[in-house]
Amino acid sequence: MRSTVVIQLAVVLGIVAVVTAMVVVNAQREAREAAGDRSLSVARAVAAAPSVIAAFGTDDPSAHLQPYAERVRAGADVDFITIMSPEGVRYTHPDPAQIGGTFLGNLGDAPSGGTLRETFSGTLGPSVRAVVPVRSGPDGGAVVGLVAVGVTIENVGERVAEQVPWIVLTALAAAVLGVAGSVVIGRRLHRVTGGMGPAEVTRTLAYYSSVLHAIREGLLILDEHGRVVLANDEAVRLLGLPDPLPSGFTLDDVDLPPTVVRALTGAGSTIDEIVLTEERVIVVSRRPARTDDSAAGQGRSGAVVTMRDHTELERLARELDTATSFSDALRAHAHESANRLHAVVSLLELGRSDAALELATTELATTQALADRVVAAIDEPVLAALLLGKTAQADERGVALTIEAAGSAQEAGVSTRDLVTVVGNLVDNAVDAAGAGPPPRWVHVAIDATEGLMVEVSDSGAGIAAADRDRVFDRGWSTKDGAGAHQGLGLALVAQVVHRLDGEIELAETGGATLFRATLPAAPAVVEPA
Repeated sequence: MRSTVVIQLAVVLGIVAVVTAMVVVNAQREAREAAGDRSLSVARAVAAAPSVIAAFGTDDPSAHLQPYAERVRAGADVDFITIMSPEGVRYTHPDPAQIGGTFLGNLGDAPSGGTLRETFSGTLGPSVRAVVPVRSGPDGGAVVGLVAVGVTIENVGERVAEQVPWIVLTALAAAVLGVAGSVVIGRRLHRVTGGMGPAEVTRTLAYYSSVLHAIREGLLILDEHGRVVLANDEAVRLLGLPDPLPSGFTLDDVDLPPTVVRALTGAGSTIDEIVLTEERVIVVSRRPARTDDSAAGQGRSGAVVTMRDHTELERLARELDTATSFSDALRAHAHESANRLHAVVSLLELGRSDAALELATTELATTQALADRVVAAIDEPVLAALLLGKTAQADERGVALTIEAAGSAQEAGVSTRDLVTVVGNLVDNAVDAAGAGPPPRWVHVAIDATEGLMVEVSDSGAGIAAADRDRVFDRGWSTKDGAGAHQGLGLALVAQVVHRLDGEIELAETGGATLFRATLPAAPAVVEPA
């Protein structure tokens, strides 16, 4: 950091030196121009004087003009006034010995009525001079003489030298201010960078950049105005942000659900809040980012947001829930089967073989009939297995689950994962609602795959209040008490899948029953190349 201050001081002093030299050169140029203007003005005034014009008609012009020229020279602050004939013979000169001699210098087109300005070395040394004609009358006429007025370069330099102390003092003041500013900036940089020098700052930034791009969590830093200051690769992927981020970019500039924007930009802190984008389930944690100024109350703070992709984990959690349900159903069936097996064995021991055979075949027929009914209705194996398990699970809870299907679910073009998400979550919610209601408890599933795919799930539950109908698909909404991490998520996941597939999801009431209807468009036909 010390080297940075030294460089700043060198730059400041260099700039002051250059500016000082430029000011001196400019002062010299302006002094010469001012001397030339003054010489021309005096020359024109002398040439237009009636006494000067009249003197050219006398026998001895010098006797009349020399005293006049010296008086004017002393009062006009010029170094010489030479009045001469059109041929350049002097009538006046600061040095009387030069009277009668020939003017040294160019006359230009002054003898023909023009004006000349030049710098020339004459009898008094280098000078800035002007030569104008003297005409026979005040209003014009023939050229009867010439007037040359000049200021020596030496006197011009003296006038510039008079300004040099002020220029130097100004330059020194600027240098002092520049040095003080460099010291203040150096201390500020030292405090802001924690005492690190340029090389350390560069190395640290390189390390931070590598870490930000390498971590698997999404990282988003927002300033106090909600603008995105930094987004690493994972954040760009999860939120669909442009890469690179344009200047002044905010999350309102990208197509994100309002709930996601609120979770990312809201006030205060949040930990592991689950939000849904169009395609992903994201766990968001947000914490205010305090700076020195914001901590002192001089401004609002920004926020640091971390994100984790929870999509696969949520899918696995739902699959685990389904597997747990299957396991519970199988355990219950095993328990019931053991009871019936004991009954069959007891009947055999009592010699009631006919009753034992009837009990065994009845149980087998009931189980097989259920499996045959589900498999016959649904041609998609995974979906059939899911509904078979849900039927057993519903039966354990005293809920009658019936299935109705039309068309081929396999040909609808919807992926197995999306089918399981939509149907599984709708059936789970329906079974929960029906199980919490009074008898008779039932759930009906209708799948129509004749044109696209339509899934209708209705139940005998208590229904949904009119005030809640607009938010049943919002993340976190649930009719259950003590909503946990996965409650209030099922219907939101269904809505996410349906919207991603450009379908529609609606809630209706039919005959006092609650009905959810999800409609998915048919997948476009794949045209094989000829």
